[in-house]
Amino acid sequence: MTSKPIKVPGPDHPITIEMNPSRVVVSVGGRTVADTREALTLREAGYPPVQYIPRKDVDMSLLERTAHATYCPYKGDCAYYSIPSGGERSVNAVWTYESPYDAVAGIKDHVAFYPHRVDAITEQA
Repeated sequence: MTSKPIKVPGPDHPITIEMNPSRVVVSVGGRTVADTREALTLREAGYPPVQYIPRKDVDMSLLERTAHATYCPYKGDCAYYSIPSGGERSVNAVWTYESPYDAVAGIKDHVAFYPHRVDAITEQA
């Protein structure tokens, strides 16, 4: 049995998490799935910024947990949800780190959405 590697963000792979001052709204199939003023923007190395939305501001009844799982050595084990109202495009559209590593502990109890698997992720001042 091999253990999963754990890496700490640093100069070669920076990760920052900060409050997003904007209102963030996610829609799928003409419905608002998430609406928050408490999103966290996670910036990781050369990847596009990701909005992590508190679960309390997500209509979790519109999501369906899937068996899909991945692992990130910087963040930990990742679980996924689909959005049935979005059809095939919205399969595994949502991800979450339920027990994130200490370096990114702020994203606990948050979810993120793949932009190409939802209708829109908008930021409003």
